[in-house]
Amino acid sequence: MRSILIIGAGRSASSLIRYLLSKSETENLHLIVADLSLALAERKTQNHPNATPIALNIFETEERKAAIEKASIVISMLPAHLHIEIAKDCLAYKKHLVTASYISNEMQALDEEAKKNNLIFMNEIGLDPGIDHMSAMKVIDEIREKGGNMLLFESFCGGLVAPESDTNLWNYKFTWAPRNVVLAGQGGAAKFVQEGTYKYIPYGTLFRRTEFLEVEGYGKFEAYSNRDSLKYRSIYGLDNILTLYRGTIRRVGYSKAWNMFVQLGMTDDSYIMEDSENMSYRQFVNSFLPYHPTDSVEIKTRLILKIDQDDIMWDKLLELDLFNPNKKVNLPNATPAQILEKILTDSWTLEPDDKDMIVMYHKFGYELAGKKAQIDSKMVCIGDDQTYTAMAKTVGLPVAMATLLILNGKIKTPGVQLPINKEVYLPILKELEEYGVIFNEQKVPYFGYNPDLF
Repeated sequence: MRSILIIGAGRSASSLIRYLLSKSETENLHLIVADLSLALAERKTQNHPNATPIALNIFETEERKAAIEKASIVISMLPAHLHIEIAKDCLAYKKHLVTASYISNEMQALDEEAKKNNLIFMNEIGLDPGIDHMSAMKVIDEIREKGGNMLLFESFCGGLVAPESDTNLWNYKFTWAPRNVVLAGQGGAAKFVQEGTYKYIPYGTLFRRTEFLEVEGYGKFEAYSNRDSLKYRSIYGLDNILTLYRGTIRRVGYSKAWNMFVQLGMTDDSYIMEDSENMSYRQFVNSFLPYHPTDSVEIKTRLILKIDQDDIMWDKLLELDLFNPNKKVNLPNATPAQILEKILTDSWTLEPDDKDMIVMYHKFGYELAGKKAQIDSKMVCIGDDQTYTAMAKTVGLPVAMATLLILNGKIKTPGVQLPINKEVYLPILKELEEYGVIFNEQKVPYFGYNPDLF
């Protein structure tokens, strides 16, 4: 049997493992599911005859190399910074590799050697990055094949809570890594190009510069800018495009509310707060407010944020129990961002019956035969439950499908790459439709811009 080594059995691996096990008989597959926690690997494989769960510490070099040497192909579902040692072992033992993570500089440096050995190192084949690349390149290539010239490309994606599970004033719950949510937008100004002009949004105003989106059947959303919208300009072949913008989707009102934390300084991860372990939630809030001999923490908060007590923004803060003097942070040597994450986790953790939702939205503006036109492409995916979430489905299924296509010789191009070639995106997008990941494309009037206003 052909052996697939899956390293990492976390949340994103559930749909990946289920898919490959469902194909294991017809495709002659045996899965080795490796994780630091043997119990977790056992839960994900569910005593399937074509799967073997193993405990694997990737920092034990010989143990890691032995597992990779025995595999026909390797899937790494580890955090991005841990892929590189796996990749080097894959080169040494001549194994193909698949990951859902962004291509790091270290990974890119292996490109030449991977090509020499006719090895495929497929990266960015999850949701975002992944499905966003594939669904975008499909439409962009179709426009080009008709002789069209791309003018505008805007792309948005968000992990949200499904409508039936949307039960708080923020219209949001953690469906993925909470830390990434708290730190979103930090590390430099957001940059993009609009009507040929470079635009920059510093972190301090990021959440007050939003774009609104409408998705039929699901209502209105907003999006704030990703940090670097320009990194894929050359990869997509859009060097001369007038407008290129990528953003993160949330429900309307989220960004304005989140901006309160930004303005107070609660999202800062650069310093440790003294005696954080014994701090109450109320003391945490108060530490960012000026001293006043008579005003309460609540009054000082409203004054500094300029919100009235009948404003929905105030209700959103109250809902988080931020001013509770009895709740303790219980985190030693914590940064403000870590404390905020802890507070939000109290309120934003999914309930056992909750479902998550992925929303993706692309806009393609182009000129064809002297006329300007636009295609909007939208996808909504709702999870089954807390194991087979929409996030796990949209991250794991493309990884699994790419793995099988590589094993079967359908993807042939060697080297370190992302899924922008037809041999990758056409079969995967087609098969994803069978699993409810469907893009609805519609022609709409070209949105356009008035260059005089820019």
